[in-house]
Amino acid sequence: MKDNNNHLTRHSLFSRVLHWLMAGCILILVATGILPILKINFEWVTPHWIAGVFLTVAVLIHIFRSLSPMKIKSMWISFSDLKEFVECRGKVRGGKYSLEQKLMHHGITLFSLVSLVTGWLLLLKIDTPIWEKNPFIFEASTWGIIYLFHGIATLLFIFSIMMHVYFSLRPEKSHYLRSIFKGWLTRKEYNENHDPDRWDV
Repeated sequence: MKDNNNHLTRHSLFSRVLHWLMAGCILILVATGILPILKINFEWVTPHWIAGVFLTVAVLIHIFRSLSPMKIKSMWISFSDLKEFVECRGKVRGGKYSLEQKLMHHGITLFSLVSLVTGWLLLLKIDTPIWEKNPFIFEASTWGIIYLFHGIATLLFIFSIMMHVYFSLRPEKSHYLRSIFKGWLTRKEYNENHDPDRWDV
């Protein structure tokens, strides 16, 4: 889609709002989950689970919007993608998303699903407006496994956030950072970084 003669739409307004909603929820979840461990004491439980509920809704919306064959194809990683990336030493004009962006997306998707599933199970241990707590629904060993996977997902989130911020701030990637704020790429940026046969705008 074209905004004008030089601007090509990469992300719709709704996609950008959804992206920043999920990013905000993840940052709140990481902060409220990690800061108490660092002895920074505050009432963290309520904002933590509320952010988890919002992230769940946002992820479900994202999944629903991604079910079209075209969107699935744009994020699909094939063996030929990996082979081409290795043979070209990373200098590949991809489709809408590069191999690196796809890998980052799939990683964060996996971390999100693990943290959300375990988070909803942990939510059974506290009182909410929906139900009363029931900490005896699982045995202690089962709770330990749930906490373990929830904690691992948190650490991987922190690592992925650091990687995401680092690569977003690199000068050669500045057009992608701008596009997640403003929604567009220039025609020149499109021609230099994308294959029209893989992403026709």
